[in-house]
Amino acid sequence: MHSTKLIILGRDGILNKYREDHVKAPAEWVPIPGALEAVARLNHAGWHAVVATNQAGIGRGLIDMASVNAVHTHMNQMLLAQGGRLDAVFFCPHTPEDGCNCRKPQPGMMRDIGQRYGVDLHNVPMVCDTLRDLQAAQAAGCEPHLVRTGRAAALTAEQVQQMLDKVPGATMHADLGAFAEFLLRRDHADLSTHGSLA
Repeated sequence: MHSTKLIILGRDGILNKYREDHVKAPAEWVPIPGALEAVARLNHAGWHAVVATNQAGIGRGLIDMASVNAVHTHMNQMLLAQGGRLDAVFFCPHTPEDGCNCRKPQPGMMRDIGQRYGVDLHNVPMVCDTLRDLQAAQAAGCEPHLVRTGRAAALTAEQVQQMLDKVPGATMHADLGAFAEFLLRRDHADLSTHGSLA
């Protein structure tokens, strides 16, 4: 295992505003304020970011692959304009009824990412906005992080605490910018500690 610094991000509700009716076209992909800048900050600090997203709209026939690709091209162009990048987008096209292993909360998508990048998932933070995604992070052995954007934004403090109680070790942040700040501060602290031992 080499030391690629990798982060797994959910898409809807973390990078872009969540839509109940699915993001079906580039114009419907609207970034959450500060999210793209947060990815760029992490990239500049040496972190690689990949997206892992459930896209049941494909399995339900609401979105075709050309539309999905157009949305992700638009997403990457907007990120590039902020100086950021995503290394890859992994998605599950299945509906919950399909019973696949790649749809979160199942860990299959994250395990594929771990294999692709040759990393130990225990060292990989995963950013989520739902209990389902936190459970997927836990099942895959990733480090679970919850942001209070997307679907989590509508929850009360008590509901959020109940969610965190179900996934021991999960850490909460206001948004992706706050998560980035947390991670960069921890990197700096680790560097200082290891530096003093050298």
